[in-house]
Amino acid sequence: MSIEMVKLIYDQNTVLPQDDKFFQRALQDIEEDGISSQVFFLLKQQGRLTETPSFFQQRLKECYDKGLFQNLLIKNQTDAILKSFEGKGIDVIALKGVYFAERYFGHIGARATSDIDLLIQFQELDKAIEIIKSLGFSVEEEMIHGHFHCSFSKKLPGSTMPLVVELHWNIVKENTSQFDINDLWGLAERFCNYQHIMELSPTHLFYMICLHGWRHNLDSMKYFLDIIQLIHTLGKENDYDDLLKLAASHKTLRRLKRTLSIVYNQFPHLSIVKRLPFEVKTTRWEYRRVKGLKQYVDFIDYQFLSYDTFKHSIIELHYWFWPSKYDLEAQIGVEQQGDPLFKMYLSLYKKRINSMVKVFLPH
Repeated sequence: MSIEMVKLIYDQNTVLPQDDKFFQRALQDIEEDGISSQVFFLLKQQGRLTETPSFFQQRLKECYDKGLFQNLLIKNQTDAILKSFEGKGIDVIALKGVYFAERYFGHIGARATSDIDLLIQFQELDKAIEIIKSLGFSVEEEMIHGHFHCSFSKKLPGSTMPLVVELHWNIVKENTSQFDINDLWGLAERFCNYQHIMELSPTHLFYMICLHGWRHNLDSMKYFLDIIQLIHTLGKENDYDDLLKLAASHKTLRRLKRTLSIVYNQFPHLSIVKRLPFEVKTTRWEYRRVKGLKQYVDFIDYQFLSYDTFKHSIIELHYWFWPSKYDLEAQIGVEQQGDPLFKMYLSLYKKRINSMVKVFLPH
């Protein structure tokens, strides 16, 4: 029901339902998708929060307050990190996070975040790691071969969860595209009066947010909200023609078109806000899609047919059959983690076969 709620938020001419059951179901989905802060702030900003049931308002406010407190802690840490980068003369771009919430959602608490994502240039990685560790982020996660970031964490007073800093030197897998991160750095803009703290250009920010949503197959409303909010707020600053040319040169065009087609299909009003320069693609993607054959058709479309070249599709197919140890552990569940590698692969294949049997030979 969170998709219906988001549609109501962006169609202010629609009267909100008066059915408590609608809001009960919506609240469950909203919390599952992690968008309580966005829904609360946007409804309040529009003056429509009071049109919802009191239990709905109260629960959203509780989640918003919790997210605001967390964001304030994270902003304090982010500011300290960025100033350290500035002092050392290392270029850095904050990805999403608290600054994204402030600028594009209108308030630091309007979009809850849980970690700090920073883009740095690969040749500065060792210096960046040194800075992060000097600020107390001493718990280092194992660097994953083929991935484009590394992670560090530390515990914060008043927070039950450790704060994670991810240092990115790219935003997509390099061997499944021809992505050139230098294109984004080349048009990055200085943040405020700093010399080394940068921000992505509007078009490149939108590009990054779309690719991030694609990587998760838009499996949560939070990815939709980021994209929709940028479409509404960026306007002419976001040049779709330049975006498509860039994606074509990076061999990420199918990913971009698939993502935007799904978003525009689910939220048709966006064609009035900003029309796409291409025909909306028909996909098998469904919100909260039911388990069954359609799920596998969509999976194949997303996992293997979202690539611009046959070579990149084959590489992704290889990753699917022989995932890295990190991805393998994430897919098989906690019970088998720590087993010998061969046994973990057997567990993965058994899990996949059982899942397929349930689809094609239902009880």
